[in-house]
Amino acid sequence: MAKRQDGPLKAVIVGAGHRSILYASYSETHPGELQIVGVADPDPVRVASTAVRFNIPPENCYETAADLVKVPRFADIVINGTMDSDHVPTAIPLLEAGYDILLEKPISTNQEDLLLLWETAQRTGRKVVICHVLRYAPFYAAIHERVERGDIGKILTMSTAEYVSYHHIAVVYVRGKWNRVDTGGSTLLMAKCCHDLDLLTWMKEGVRPAKVASFGNRMYFRSECAPEGAGTRCLLDCPIERDCVYSARKHYLEMDLWGPYVWHDLEYLGDSITCTDKKKYLRETSPYGRCVWRCDNDIVDHQVVVVEFEDGTIASHVLSSGNARPCRQIKLVGTNGEIEGTMENLSFVVRHPDPRPGHEYTEEKVVLDVERDFHGGGDLRLVAAALKTFRTGDPSHSTSSLANSIDGHLIGFAADRSRVNGKIEAIPEL
Repeated sequence: MAKRQDGPLKAVIVGAGHRSILYASYSETHPGELQIVGVADPDPVRVASTAVRFNIPPENCYETAADLVKVPRFADIVINGTMDSDHVPTAIPLLEAGYDILLEKPISTNQEDLLLLWETAQRTGRKVVICHVLRYAPFYAAIHERVERGDIGKILTMSTAEYVSYHHIAVVYVRGKWNRVDTGGSTLLMAKCCHDLDLLTWMKEGVRPAKVASFGNRMYFRSECAPEGAGTRCLLDCPIERDCVYSARKHYLEMDLWGPYVWHDLEYLGDSITCTDKKKYLRETSPYGRCVWRCDNDIVDHQVVVVEFEDGTIASHVLSSGNARPCRQIKLVGTNGEIEGTMENLSFVVRHPDPRPGHEYTEEKVVLDVERDFHGGGDLRLVAAALKTFRTGDPSHSTSSLANSIDGHLIGFAADRSRVNGKIEAIPEL
C-alpha cells in the first residue's frame, strides 16, 4: 500500500455508531487528509448505510473486527467506536495486524484491560489516540494554555463538575444500553466523566495522581421514588404521563431528542419510518418507552470523586444527574490566581489578588468565538490532530495519546473501587 505521506490516510470504521460516523465525517470536508475505505459492524443496516455514505466497496464491508484482521491490511488506521466492553478485545488484534487506532472513550471497562492494551501498543509500536475530545475543545485548550504559562502559579486545588440533563440521564443511563454495568460495560463515572477526570490529569501534566476517594449511589431512579399513579410504560398505562418531565412522548416524539439512540432498532425501515411506527415501538417493546422509575438500571445517578496528586494538589469532580440545564464547569486555584468557567458559555475568567490598597482582585474575562457542538468544538479538532500523529509518528501533534490518557482512567477505576469498598484507593504505577 502507499506510504503514509502519499495522499490521504485510509481508515476503516469498526463499530459504525454515532461517534464513529461523526469522526469519519472529517473525510467529507478534508478528503485530502482522510479517506474511509472500509467498515465492520454486526448490524447490516448500519454497514449498508455507511458503505453508501462513504462509497465503500462491498469487498471492504465486514461483520466484525475479527473478520477484518483475517484479510491483508488495506488501510492505515481504524476508527474504533464499538461498545465500551468491546474496545480492548477489538483493538488488540487490530494493533497486532498493523493498524493505528483512533479509540473512542472509555478506553476500557476495567483496569486489567487498560494495562493489557498499553502493553500491546508498546510491544507492537502502533499508535493509539483516545477520543478525549475535551482536550481539543477551545474552552479547555485555552485554560490549559494559561496554566502552562504560569498565569495562576502552582495549582493548589481543582474542581470540575458535570451536570447531566434529566433527558440525557434518562435516555442513556436509565432506559438505554448503558444503564447496567453487566450490559453497557462501564459505570456511569467512566462512561460519562472519564473526560473530566482526564482533564484533571491534563491540568497537572507531569504530576501523577496518588490517592482517590469517592462516594455515590442510585438515589432517585428506583421504583420507590415513582410518583403516585405512575405506570410501567409512558404510552401504555401511565395516567400521569402528560405531566411527567420524563415522558417518552415528550422526549422522543414531540421534541425528537436522542434519535440515534432511540430509533436504532427501527433503522431497517429506512426513510419509511412513520410516527405511528415510533408510537407502537415506544408503547410495546422499546426500552425507551419504559417508566424511568421502573427500569432495570443499576448504575449510580450521582457521584463525587476526590483526588490527591503526588505534589499535594487536591482535586474534586462532581457528577450530578437530573439537571434542568446541562453544563460542565471548572475552577482552578493556584498560588497566584484562579481560573473559573462554564464550557457551554464559551467563556472563562482569570482572577489575580491585587496588592493595591482598596483593590481586592483583578479579573480578565476571556470569550471564545467557537461554533458550538456537543463537546465545545473538540470533536473534529481531535480528528485533525490524530491524523497528524498517525501520519508523522510524532505523538506531540495529539495531546490524547494512550500514554497521556491512562492516568485519568486509573483515577476512575480507583474511584469506583472506593465507592464500593469505602476505602481510600492508591493509584497504581505503570
